[in-house]
Amino acid sequence: MHKRKLPTGIQTFRKVREEGCYYVDKTAYVHRLVAQGTHYFLSRPRRFGKSLFVDTIKELFEGSEALFRGLCVHDRWDWSARHPVVRLDFSSGDYLDPDWQAEDLIPQIARMERAGGVTPANASARARLRHLVTELHERTGQRVALLVDEYDKPILDAIGSPQAADASRRVLRSLYSVVKQCDAHIKFSFFAGVTKFSKVSLFSDLNNLTDITFDPCYAAICGYTDEDLDTVFAAELDGLDRQAIRDWYDGYHWLGEANVYNPWSMLLLFQTRQFKAHWFETSTPTFLVQTLAERRVGGPALEWEYATEELLSAFEIEDVSTEALLFQTGYLTIVDEKRDEMGGRYRLGCPNREVRQSLNASLLRAMSPDGANRDRERERLRDLLEQDDLDGVEALFRAFFAGIPHEWHTRNNIARFEGYYASVFYSHFAGAGLNVAVEESANRGRLDMAVRFKGRIYVFEFKMVARHGDGSAMRQIKEMRYADKHRRAGESVRLVGVEFSEEERNIVRFDVDFAGPKPSFIRFLLDSPLAGVDLDLKRDRSPARRVQL
Repeated sequence: MHKRKLPTGIQTFRKVREEGCYYVDKTAYVHRLVAQGTHYFLSRPRRFGKSLFVDTIKELFEGSEALFRGLCVHDRWDWSARHPVVRLDFSSGDYLDPDWQAEDLIPQIARMERAGGVTPANASARARLRHLVTELHERTGQRVALLVDEYDKPILDAIGSPQAADASRRVLRSLYSVVKQCDAHIKFSFFAGVTKFSKVSLFSDLNNLTDITFDPCYAAICGYTDEDLDTVFAAELDGLDRQAIRDWYDGYHWLGEANVYNPWSMLLLFQTRQFKAHWFETSTPTFLVQTLAERRVGGPALEWEYATEELLSAFEIEDVSTEALLFQTGYLTIVDEKRDEMGGRYRLGCPNREVRQSLNASLLRAMSPDGANRDRERERLRDLLEQDDLDGVEALFRAFFAGIPHEWHTRNNIARFEGYYASVFYSHFAGAGLNVAVEESANRGRLDMAVRFKGRIYVFEFKMVARHGDGSAMRQIKEMRYADKHRRAGESVRLVGVEFSEEERNIVRFDVDFAGPKPSFIRFLLDSPLAGVDLDLKRDRSPARRVQL
């Protein structure tokens, strides 16, 4: 094993190959696409290798045989036929500028006209593109490969301004209609982007696209698999915890058997040797967190029930569903699939620690007026759990809620709902990188949240109650026997009932009890003359909490 150059930030296939970089061979996918059809569409999140894949297709059709020696497609491709390639790339333009057509789209078409010796016959982008495709076919005798990279970015860049986004959509819908009009001149077409706009919205004139987004055969068309890491990147794994790599970065899933890693995160991990939120720090659109905050979508709501493929694909300017927004941008992925007479339904969840921790940290900042202190609070939370100090945990959250100014509550209706308070808890724990499960099934119901840390299980139930609290949260935990499965597993379990009051705008009751194996100090008491006596753990600053011995 010897190390190669890491292709960090390189989106050009020729550069990857000529500079001897690591390369995960995706060429078998291109061969299959060309052999089985003509017009394709693929949706994947940012920084998943779409641009490199599109550039790989370009080099294949242009007949760059030397670049493909040793790769899967080399002995299956007809190198005697070289096809002209028309490629539109919207990955780097400024599409908030209303003149983006004149400054980006038209110049791209003009460069291809000059390269192909084609004289423009019309001023409009659609007419020039149609003329370019037709002329290239007639001049070379070979049909054209039409590739569109980040086909939706002009719309997404303006998503915060519906009028501007709609204007970009109308331009692109007209432009993309060329594919159907020029079908006789096109050998292959491929559209790649982040979102999946409906055919009615963006592809109304292009009804012959094959969408491979959810096709199990193409689950690993972008991204790295476990096998890729263990073979292609084997030389980079030395000194890195393999299970930690999986926990941090694996877990993206688009049906089929394969999970994949985000390439950007993996390359930066190999480069820096640090487990960090590499992808999240460079790929999170600000409108995403703003939209989630405006819709009162907190951490627990990120773990959805089953959604249909139709819902996950419903990305529209006028009505972007939360599920579609989070799934298509890569913050949720498919964790389970069910099929019945109604078709396919998919359970969604955060793919890995990088996404769960970073997204919840961002949401926590958006849910509170003083976002600057949230990082320190998350570190403090980990320290408290290290010591199993639930008194300190209670004090931390009481201080958090007490620090929210009155006027912030009056401006934000979100703070009036139980879901807001539960989301604050969830986002603190998940943002601190802890193992958090929500709506976890138990024998008699579903508990609100379970946190696993250092061999302990913290079982939480949240309630919005009257001003002084009534103990109903703890009663529900016990009556519904939420701790049973953990007790049977021999785990050390803490039951935590948390009650909030809208009037007080804070925690009004924080009850703690133990189930399963007892903490060591309680074990000592069980063997002492105090056994059988109620131990009152009341603190002056908090409601009574009692442990039954």
